[in-house]
Amino acid sequence: MASQANHAVVLRFSNVTFEYGRKLILEGADFSVRRGSKITLMGQNGAGKSTIFRLITGALAPAEGSVIVEDGLTIATAEQVIPRDELAFTVPAFFERAFPKKVYNLEPRIKKVLEVVHLKAPFDRAVNTFSGGQQARLLLARALIQDPDLLLLDEPTNNLDKEGIAHLTQFLIDYRKTCIVISHDAGFLNSFTHGVLYLDVFTHKVEQYVGDYLDVVEEIKARLERERMKNVRLQKEIQHRKEQASFFEQKGGHMRDVARKMNEKIDDLEENMVEMRQEDRTIRDFAIPAQKDLAGRILELTSVSVVKEHKPASKKVAVALKAKERLLLRGPNGIGKTTLLEALATGHAKGEHIIPGTRVSYYRQDFSTLDFERTVYETLADAMEEDTETELRSRAAGFLLDAEILRMRVGALSEGQKGLVAFAKISLERPGLLLLDEPTNHINFRHIPVIARALDRYEGAMILVSHVPEFVKQIRIDQTLDLEKL
Repeated sequence: MASQANHAVVLRFSNVTFEYGRKLILEGADFSVRRGSKITLMGQNGAGKSTIFRLITGALAPAEGSVIVEDGLTIATAEQVIPRDELAFTVPAFFERAFPKKVYNLEPRIKKVLEVVHLKAPFDRAVNTFSGGQQARLLLARALIQDPDLLLLDEPTNNLDKEGIAHLTQFLIDYRKTCIVISHDAGFLNSFTHGVLYLDVFTHKVEQYVGDYLDVVEEIKARLERERMKNVRLQKEIQHRKEQASFFEQKGGHMRDVARKMNEKIDDLEENMVEMRQEDRTIRDFAIPAQKDLAGRILELTSVSVVKEHKPASKKVAVALKAKERLLLRGPNGIGKTTLLEALATGHAKGEHIIPGTRVSYYRQDFSTLDFERTVYETLADAMEEDTETELRSRAAGFLLDAEILRMRVGALSEGQKGLVAFAKISLERPGLLLLDEPTNHINFRHIPVIARALDRYEGAMILVSHVPEFVKQIRIDQTLDLEKL
C-alpha cells in the first residue's frame, strides 16, 4: 500500500454515530479512504455494512459526527439485488435509473458497459427475466456506466458463475479508481484488496487495517484470541480476589476496609474484561427433518428447457430422485437453472412429475419465498406444525435470530439475515423435496460449514445449484445434470 500513501483522502468518517430504528449501528466511528485504494468492508451479517454504503452516498445521514466526501467526488453503488419496483423495467429503463436527469444517446453506452461485464442483454427484455447471475452483472454494469470516482460493490460475486467472478476479479485488479467492496468470498477479496475496514458489531466502531485480505483476517483472529486469553487471566484473578475479600469480610473490624478496597479492585478488573465479540458466533448445528410418508421416486424429469443465446430449447433427460438422493444442477449464468427450480417449485415444469402430497421447500436467491411484510416470528410460526413457542424461539436463537429480530419485518433485515431466516423456516417445514438456488449467497463464511452439514444429513430428495465448489464438496452428490452439455 506504500504506493497509495501519498494519495489524497477522498472519504472520511469523523466520529459518526448512527442508529437504524432502535438498533445502534455506529458509535463514534472514524476511518478514511484514499484515492485509488481498493478496500474490503468486513463485519457480521446485520452489523450494518450496507448501511455504511448508504451513509457514504448520502441516502442516510448520521445522527452525530460527519461523513466527509471530497468535493465533486462521484459515487455509484452496485447493490446486492435489483429493487423490486425495477424488476419489470426493460434494460434501457433499468440503466436510465442510474442518472438523475435524462441522458441522450444512452444505448451505445449501455452496449459498451455490457461488454465490460460480459453480458448479452436484449434491450426489449425485462430485467426479471434474467437469471440471478445475469442480474448481478446488470447491477455492476449500472454502477460502471456512471464512471464513478468511488465504486461501492455490495456482494458482487453473489450469483456469478466461475467465469463471471474471473472477469470481475480482473476488472478490479485493473481498476484505477477507488473501490470499497463487501463480500464473503475470501479468494476473490484477496486478489485485489489493499486494506480492510472492519465493522465491529459489539463496539459499533470501524477498525482500519492495511494489507491483503487473508493477512488481515489472521490479524483479527489473533487479536480476538489475545482478548480471549486476557479474559481468562482476568477471570482467574477476579475469582481469587473474591475469595480473599470474602475471607477478610468474615474477619470483621478493619479487615472489612481491606475487603472493601479489594472489591473496588475487583470492579476495576471486571471493567477491563473484554466481552467476546459477536463475530465469533456461528449458527448452531441444525437438522432439516424430511417428510416421512414418501416412498419410491419422489421426482422424475424427462425434459428440461435450456437457454442459449437467449433462445429456449427443450432437451430430453432421464433424472429420477428418491429419498436421500441429491442432484447437482450445473451450467453457466442464464442457461436455465433457476427457471427449472422455479418451475418445479410451482408445479409448472414440463417433463416433470412430483409425487402428489410432496412438501417442497425452495431456497430462492432473492428470498421471494419469504413475505417481506411479515415479521420473522410470523414467518417461522407459519412454518411450524405442532412445535411450541419455546421450540420456535430456541430454533430461531440457533440461527442468531434473537427476540429483537423476531419482531422485525423480514424486509427490514440484511440479505444475510434473510438467508438465515430462510434456513430456519426450511428446518421447520419438513420437506420431502428440497430445492436450493445458490444457498451460500449473502451468508457469512462462518455459517457455511454448518449449513453444508445440515444439507449432507438431510434425508429427503434434493436439487442443488451452487457455483461454490468448496461448499458442494461438503455435500454428498449422487447425480449431476450439466445443462450446458445437453
